[in-house]
Amino acid sequence: MTTDAFDAWKRWHEGRLEAVSAPYGVLALSATHWLEDYPEGRLPDIPGNWTTEGDAVGLTAARGDGLTLDGVPFEGRVRLTADSGPAAAARVGYGERRLVVLVREGAWAVRDFDPAAENRRRFRGIDATPHDPRWSVPGRFTPYGEQRTVRVENADGRRRGLGLGGELAFTLDGREHTLQVSVEADGSLWAVFADATSGDGSYRFRFLRPAAPDADGRTTVDFNRALLPPCAFADHFICPFPPPGNTLDVPVAAGERKLL
Repeated sequence: MTTDAFDAWKRWHEGRLEAVSAPYGVLALSATHWLEDYPEGRLPDIPGNWTTEGDAVGLTAARGDGLTLDGVPFEGRVRLTADSGPAAAARVGYGERRLVVLVREGAWAVRDFDPAAENRRRFRGIDATPHDPRWSVPGRFTPYGEQRTVRVENADGRRRGLGLGGELAFTLDGREHTLQVSVEADGSLWAVFADATSGDGSYRFRFLRPAAPDADGRTTVDFNRALLPPCAFADHFICPFPPPGNTLDVPVAAGERKLL
């Protein structure tokens, strides 16, 4: 193991700890309320009236509700589209809390990020295996040619579509493996995978985010940077489970494994 590689991994790991434990990081998510479950528009412990209006959410609030919109006390009615940035930048606030509007396959929800959430107070760190060069290997991405969507179960028990853009091939200990991966807007790849340690030494599945492939499809598959999914930190996330074929039959004793 080179000192440079270990130092880079250490910085990455420290950055992850800072990000997940930030006031509006994943540990701060205290609830996800699907509006279809509240036809009256009243959400638990959240003031105002929240309703679905086609391609948006309608919010009606009185000044006494204590909500803010874009940092200013809000009363009246407004149509809200999905928040696309970090939770800290959500348009609607309630004291220190941030109320994030999201949509999944036409279903609208409001997420409640609370810096005082119990998960954030109890956080003690992430059990992560230090960098080992054997887990960083060359990979080759082959696009499908057209976007594919598979239905997979999500952490909340619902099945949703997972978009897949191609296959990532690599070799571990002389054995060839492939993962179906999604292609992000910046060209980087995203895989949801499980392995022989999943549920026994590691969380039941993890994420992997290789860099964008070059013109020949080459990238690096670095399991040292395998990530715990958001639902490992808070039950209210809806992470997708691995698609068919993305459960490796080898133990990947690398990267983030579980919460301490």
